[in-house]
Amino acid sequence: MIVLKTARELSVMKEACRISAGALQVIGQAIEPGVTTGELDGIAEKYILSQGAKPNFKNYQGYPATACISINNEVIHGIPSNKRVIKSGDIVSVDLGAVFNGYHGDNAATFAVGDVSAEAKRLISATEESLYEGIKAARAGGRIGDISNAIQRYVEARGFSVVRDFVGHGIGTQLHESPEVPNFGTPGKGIRLLPGMTIAIEPMINFGRPEVKILPDGWTVLTKDGSLSAHFEHTVAITPDGPQIMTVV
Repeated sequence: MIVLKTARELSVMKEACRISAGALQVIGQAIEPGVTTGELDGIAEKYILSQGAKPNFKNYQGYPATACISINNEVIHGIPSNKRVIKSGDIVSVDLGAVFNGYHGDNAATFAVGDVSAEAKRLISATEESLYEGIKAARAGGRIGDISNAIQRYVEARGFSVVRDFVGHGIGTQLHESPEVPNFGTPGKGIRLLPGMTIAIEPMINFGRPEVKILPDGWTVLTKDGSLSAHFEHTVAITPDGPQIMTVV
């Protein structure tokens, strides 16, 4: 069931999203060679708690940390560890969110560490830009497929591939709600977009082929061909005046 949010609900959700965006920002500022992913996770959790919210990933379906931190060929759901040290040349994808007064925010970004390859820079840029192409298509009266196709066309025109095993989602009083928001599809198809809908749009884009695999830890998703992967995400509200990005500081 798709839940349309009232103005009051959206105002509470905006605060959850603001905190989520702030946590992503402080992690991004702390990423540098020599820091561990476990240290970064602690920074994010401390920030979220300081804002009167709680990390919404922690203990979600058994996930053990505040943030998902995925490096290089890891697509999503990398588990932070005090033994995992970030190096110059890495690309680091961070996905996290906060729950505040019963409402959720969710966002992600990929960060370049030190001197990364030209290929990595192109992948990161295309993935971030595809997110905004998808957001532009998230207009009341349109369809989910408009968002999906805008992302897919942008990415594939640049020679990259869209992960198909994982998709964006509705969000609100639950971290994952209906509808699903794929990053591939046909314009004019799918659920109609209505004012009051809140969705997490999150392109996961691979430098090589789209196939992925999951490590034995049950969480970490890697590209099957070992190629680099990037991930960006915003929580977006559908309004009569156009899409509104909620995960902003």
